[in-house]
Amino acid sequence: MTDTPDRVPLREALRGAADVLARAGVPDPVVDAEMLVAWVLGPETSRGSVQAAAIRGDALDAAAHARLVDLVRRRAAREPLQHITGFAPFRHLMLRVGPGVFVPRPETELLAEIAIGALRAAAEPEPIAIDLGTGSGAIALAMATEVPHARVVAVERSDEAIVWTRRNVDALAPRVDLRHGDLADAGADLAGRVAVVASNPPYVPDDAIPRDEEVRRYDPAAALYGGADGLDVVRVISRVGRRLARPGGSLVLEHGEWQGEAIRGILAGDGWDAAATHRDLTGRDRVTTALRPAETGSAGGRT
Repeated sequence: MTDTPDRVPLREALRGAADVLARAGVPDPVVDAEMLVAWVLGPETSRGSVQAAAIRGDALDAAAHARLVDLVRRRAAREPLQHITGFAPFRHLMLRVGPGVFVPRPETELLAEIAIGALRAAAEPEPIAIDLGTGSGAIALAMATEVPHARVVAVERSDEAIVWTRRNVDALAPRVDLRHGDLADAGADLAGRVAVVASNPPYVPDDAIPRDEEVRRYDPAAALYGGADGLDVVRVISRVGRRLARPGGSLVLEHGEWQGEAIRGILAGDGWDAAATHRDLTGRDRVTTALRPAETGSAGGRT
């Protein structure tokens, strides 16, 4: 992309942006080019609107095109698209994100869908859900906005991440109970009362280098790496969740595609029932669920 006259046909600008991004190895250069043009035209502009404008023969003025050139250069340097725009979509939400917080991924929507289903099925008039290691707040905010009668608690330890969490909670669901602290100590006041314990914990083994350059360079290490086998935090969540969940309460955990069997073993060892692993839209194991056993009375039954 080079210096341009006063107006540049939108179709030409899109083609040039996509070519630059493709040469830089961006996985979806056409999509990202459309998203960047949409951002230049205004935060409310959709990709569909950009496509329609290109078909109509619309053009960018010189200032808008200069802005696009700058954004394309940043994206070609593999700065995440979500950091450039400051937003990441998640289900029906637009979340503010940036340096210091993990960018929510589409595959985590499966976790949210399962957690929301379990929360809706809870018999209480105000079921409690907790999101351990909430990051941007994606899971907690999805539960709070899609199950409005629920009480949702979100826990985040990182000083950098919780700045973004607070922005999202304030903008989208101020009633979410956001707590700044370690998930290992979370929710002492909620013990035995939580209907849904949800988490997308760090689960990458320490010696496994993510293939995605943007993950390696921009996602916070604390949100990625989970010990030698990637399951150190999962082990903590299993024990904490067992303390928090009420009888019949659900645990919903995201994990890597090869970790389902090991996680089911951890959960069974900690006294969870009905551990099951669910596949995402690509057919990969992605989420494991379990239930806290129902109480069977005082004659020595499991609780």
